[in-house]
Amino acid sequence: MPVPHAHRSPQLPLAVAPRRCLLPRIVTKLKLKPGIVTGDALNQLFAYCKQAQCALPAINVIGSHISNAAMAAAKEAGAPIIIQFSHTGAQFVGGKTLDNSKQQASIGGAIAGAMHVRALAEVYGVPVVLHTDHAAKKLLGWVDGLLDAGEKFFEKHGEPLFSSHMLDLSEQPIAENIALSSERLQRMAKLGMTLEVELGVTGGEEDGVDNTGVEHSKLYTRPEDVLAVYDALGPIGNFTVAASFGNTHGVYAPGNVKLKPTILRDSQTHIQAARKTGPSPVNFVFHGGSGSTPEEIREAVSYGVVKMNIDTDTQYAFLQPIKKFMDEKDAYLKSQIGNPEGADAPNKKYIDPRGWLHLGEKGVTARLVEAFKDLGSFQKFEF
Repeated sequence: MPVPHAHRSPQLPLAVAPRRCLLPRIVTKLKLKPGIVTGDALNQLFAYCKQAQCALPAINVIGSHISNAAMAAAKEAGAPIIIQFSHTGAQFVGGKTLDNSKQQASIGGAIAGAMHVRALAEVYGVPVVLHTDHAAKKLLGWVDGLLDAGEKFFEKHGEPLFSSHMLDLSEQPIAENIALSSERLQRMAKLGMTLEVELGVTGGEEDGVDNTGVEHSKLYTRPEDVLAVYDALGPIGNFTVAASFGNTHGVYAPGNVKLKPTILRDSQTHIQAARKTGPSPVNFVFHGGSGSTPEEIREAVSYGVVKMNIDTDTQYAFLQPIKKFMDEKDAYLKSQIGNPEGADAPNKKYIDPRGWLHLGEKGVTARLVEAFKDLGSFQKFEF
């Protein structure tokens, strides 16, 4: 008999019971409360995503302006958003002048960023999944520090500070990856948190990790490794798997990235056959989503992807409106006084960062709304 798995989704109403079907079907919209999604609500959210054949965009943020743009996108799209902090992104929130030798800037920055989102999610009226991204072995102290803070927050509020954390131990042997992940999940499960693990290496470069020269075979996860994680982590708590199927951070010319989403399908069927589970027993995460085609995204979602990371595209979406403003208003930005309208004309309204930063925010919001549509989650929820 298969071992019971604590991460399996709770029973849902009949209209959203987990099953897969290639034919069009009517799915009752999932109702969620605005605020931070944790515990059983997060399990139900991911189960619904698989049933409704949709996924959520996860954006890496580096400050309140990007977090606000993400929540504005969720409001417009009528769907939850996943807001996540990388190690260096959290450090940027804390301030790059701070000493980060003991992870204090990254720990403090992530906490500050999480508290900002917590304070405003209900004001925006949207559900938010709070997450941290890509913690390699050398960054385990960062996650451990956030778990310390999360346990204190839980004691006071009855819920975790973050919804989930990610450990990226894909460069370690699979046994070590599982052992270190199990240790952290033991703590997280007590708080109702979900752990994201990575199997296989995501190519390209992001957050100071350069995998541009990684061995080709490591870009593709093996189904037997997904099964090993399923068996080890399932009895402990809830988890998602960032499996590699040729994913690459960044955007590259067409033909340079060979995605094989069927690896996800094969992993699902392998576990289903080996452990006699229902269809799609694993919640998968799509890393390196920037630059992917709608067809690739839809195929990955059909194999159980519930979350897609998008960073490079949103960085570009933030930059372009600001660059356009700087180019068009160049003559107004050379000094505080004096522009084409007169030698004594003031330039304050052009210099004020609230004006041009908001243009960048609107660019990010628009790109995320596009991502919601590509992922099939646009207007699929009620809150």
